[in-house]
Amino acid sequence: MANEADRNEIFKRTDAAGVRQVGLQFTDVLGVAKTVTVPVDLLPDALDGNVLFDGSSIQGFARVEEADMFLNPDPATFAVFPWVSAGPPTARFICDIRRPDNTPYPGCPRTALKRVLAAVGERGFCLRVAPEVEFFLFDRDERGRATTHTEDQAGYFDLAPVDRGEQVRQDMVGVLEQMGIRVAASHHEVAPGQHEIDLAPQDALMAADQLVTLRTVVREVARQAGLHATFMPKPVAGINGSGLHLHCQLEREGDNAFFDAGATDSLSSIGRAFLAGLLQHAGGFALVTNPLVNSYKRLVPGYEAPIYIGWSRRSRSPMVRLATDRGQNPRLELRSPDPACNPYLALSAIAAAGLDGIEAGLEPPPPVAHNVHRLRDTERAELGVRRLPASLDEAIARFRDDGVVQAALGAELSQSLTEAKRIEWDVYRTAVHPWEIDQYLTVY
Repeated sequence: MANEADRNEIFKRTDAAGVRQVGLQFTDVLGVAKTVTVPVDLLPDALDGNVLFDGSSIQGFARVEEADMFLNPDPATFAVFPWVSAGPPTARFICDIRRPDNTPYPGCPRTALKRVLAAVGERGFCLRVAPEVEFFLFDRDERGRATTHTEDQAGYFDLAPVDRGEQVRQDMVGVLEQMGIRVAASHHEVAPGQHEIDLAPQDALMAADQLVTLRTVVREVARQAGLHATFMPKPVAGINGSGLHLHCQLEREGDNAFFDAGATDSLSSIGRAFLAGLLQHAGGFALVTNPLVNSYKRLVPGYEAPIYIGWSRRSRSPMVRLATDRGQNPRLELRSPDPACNPYLALSAIAAAGLDGIEAGLEPPPPVAHNVHRLRDTERAELGVRRLPASLDEAIARFRDDGVVQAALGAELSQSLTEAKRIEWDVYRTAVHPWEIDQYLTVY
């Protein structure tokens, strides 16, 4: 609950901005943002954690017989949405979920991340993450419905704003910065209509909060511009999909624990063990970092997305790239996740995987110096390069076999996630898709 200084500051900011409504935001197990909105008059009750909602109506939350849940706002996440649309501004908090007895609810994704990060902290570390978020901007049709069409003609890193999407992305960056989110860079990506916004390094919990906020801002600014923004990993066949590249490093007492000036590549033994943990559990956490049927249509050869479990100093084809600033400040760029993931669960699994590597004293295989897509199967086997799951079905199976990743989420979230994803896969598996009609209807 907010202390007196936090409460007074929040009251001052809401009064100054003319806020009339306050959104209390959280995510379900799938990472979908949910909001309970209260009038500003009830803000004191909200800050006391007294706002109730029916958890049985939310994906992956409580059963009907234990439905009552309470929202506990984090004062550090208070922000005012600076929307251009008419009407008084709206403020929001990101919340943790608590039971009626005020104990943390184990099915809350944000609570799961806080628990894993506490374990990281007990070992003297702080996990810092810098996300690179890719997404598409598409046109809407005459009825306002989303399409996969774009008149965008810009290319990778184009300088001039050659289409409307360029200006809309700059508007998104402006809103994020007004909300106190540091944007490190933004640019057009490779595919038509594809954009990227990179956030500055933050502690992992703040990084997850900012990813949730970014998705809200990007969608709303696009909507106001008459466009549709999507974080779907592969909305169009035949072009690059959208990834969520996560630059990770551990800090200890403010210093980069991955840095060792005397080590090869300046990567310390801690950094090597964390890397080995990521590689060891990559198949197990794929369900969390790549949670959709559509995710595995991005993880295919030929479109820059990694499909093999390996690491490299320079090549971007393996799953992890060792990135440095001219030989200093090493960090691990995890390239397999996509922006449809629940960031709280994804970072929970990643942190637990790296921590397991440290505790087990794991050593990574040699780096891959070549494009792994061009190697023969026997060559990849000799290098110890394995494949990421090729489908959601395979990802479910490998998640179920990984006790470290399941423990990071906890029993309740693990069960909710696997149940939801099994249903998703079965619906997809039993549907008759247009490709099948085109391929078979007149032939057989």
